[in-house]
Amino acid sequence: MEKPLITNDAVTLGLLFIILAFVFVTASSKKEGWKKFYRFVPSVLLCYFLPSLLNTFGIVSGEDSNLYFVASRYLLPTSLVLLTLSVDLKAISSLGTKAVVMFLAGTLGIVIGGPIAILIVSSFAPDVVGGVGPDAVWRGMATIAGSWIGGGANQAAMFETFGASEDLFATMVTVDVIIANIWMAFLLYGVGISKKLDKKLKADASAIEEVKVGIEKYQASIMKIPHLHEVVTVLAVGFGATAIAHFGADLIAPWIAENAPQLDKFSLTSSFFWIVIIATTIGLMLSFTKARKLEGVGASRLGSVMIYILVASIGMLMDVTEIFDNPGFFIVGAIWMSIHVIVLLLIAKLIKAPFFFVAVGSQANVGGAASAPIVAGAFHPSLAPVGVLLAVLGYVLGTYAAYICGLLLQAASVS
Repeated sequence: MEKPLITNDAVTLGLLFIILAFVFVTASSKKEGWKKFYRFVPSVLLCYFLPSLLNTFGIVSGEDSNLYFVASRYLLPTSLVLLTLSVDLKAISSLGTKAVVMFLAGTLGIVIGGPIAILIVSSFAPDVVGGVGPDAVWRGMATIAGSWIGGGANQAAMFETFGASEDLFATMVTVDVIIANIWMAFLLYGVGISKKLDKKLKADASAIEEVKVGIEKYQASIMKIPHLHEVVTVLAVGFGATAIAHFGADLIAPWIAENAPQLDKFSLTSSFFWIVIIATTIGLMLSFTKARKLEGVGASRLGSVMIYILVASIGMLMDVTEIFDNPGFFIVGAIWMSIHVIVLLLIAKLIKAPFFFVAVGSQANVGGAASAPIVAGAFHPSLAPVGVLLAVLGYVLGTYAAYICGLLLQAASVS
């Protein structure tokens, strides 16, 4: 692999901020040309796609950069606290069970999608989904199932359970990342046309709109020009909660790993899992205190900035040219993801679920806690906790559902 043009993370971070500023300044422009452009291309999609070009063309290396780690471990938990400070739990609970139903539909699509993809590809290119022993393709696909239903811990569990070779596992990780990121780009595009999609699904999005309007009214009622000490207080609350989350995770995860290692299948031995859980819990607890008034001095705006840095750093991990290195595997992955999407849309049409539930239900499976809040928050910052809560459900179900998928993958490859 060639050395990227820029290896200094400070320079890379500066480039990401320039990209984000360009997107948001042009998106708010009154010029007719930019207005027309953003009618078709959502700003959040560009925040994700443009950084991927830096990685694709060798300007930076997303793999070698530490920015994603910093954004996901430090900025994500902080943003979750700041975005949930003013959350209305009663209003979110009024969204009903459709969010859970769509999440489970997404899980079902992944469980059955892999085996169906093997059957389809084996009909015209059996060598692509063949292999024997540790190099049997179905074993590698089982690790993708772990990632797409739960997360990294579930993926590692499937790697150990089904015994894929290390080379096959490395290839499947690439397929996992590229296909998942391309699908996330489609979801972010869908956010911009969600009202049109809701009409096609004949869905009633009024409950979601009520949550958005309610939080916007609350923001307007307490909004004021912040003083320096108030901005510092907001950051202190956010990063202070993140410090507590890391401190707690450093104690809890190793203790569970030592005393109850069997809970690994629920991701309970993962520090990242506990960081997200603790930070979100602190944010929800603060929403019942006077701290919720920090929304008036820009808590959610600062949280949104951190989320968009995470969006850009995730985009920076994608190199679309890698698709051409193993085109057969990517065809399998694309078919697999398509079945996941078809199942989601069929269930959404059946129960008349808004696109919000389709997008968040899917990303809570495929992307987990790092990106589900991004997609939920793209609809409105106040909805980010919905993504977190569903992603946690994915961690719980991930190993079990992925194991069932692995058995089905094995059966499909034999047949």
